[in-house]
Amino acid sequence: MSQHKVVLLLGSNLGDQKKNIETAIAKMKEAGMEMLKFSIFLTSEPVEFVSSNIFCNIAAIIYTHLSPIQLLDLVKSIEFEMGRINDSKMSGGYHDRVIDIDIVKYDELKFISERLEIPHKKHLFEREFSKILLEDFIK
Repeated sequence: MSQHKVVLLLGSNLGDQKKNIETAIAKMKEAGMEMLKFSIFLTSEPVEFVSSNIFCNIAAIIYTHLSPIQLLDLVKSIEFEMGRINDSKMSGGYHDRVIDIDIVKYDELKFISERLEIPHKKHLFEREFSKILLEDFIK
């Protein structure tokens, strides 16, 4: 089984944000993901929606044997298990969330489906907090 190098961004703006991110990381480890590297935690204002809740964000590099869609299913199940009920793709907009896990890069793959686009162009090119977190991760 081949291993794939994946860059993820995790964020939370409800409850104990840092603990929410740490819980999501622990759940990914339990599911067999190998965690290689983490960025610093970074706080940021919400992007593309209005909220008084500040985000805590982190970037992570992992190894996985899962396909992109299998990995998406895993991170969505973790989000749901942790209490996230509004998925931005399904609801058509962004909301406050306990946890958000985005797949930013998956090896050098270019992949587009209804549910997933890799690389995640908004995080790579549009969002300032993402560019800061990913600076040392995307070369």
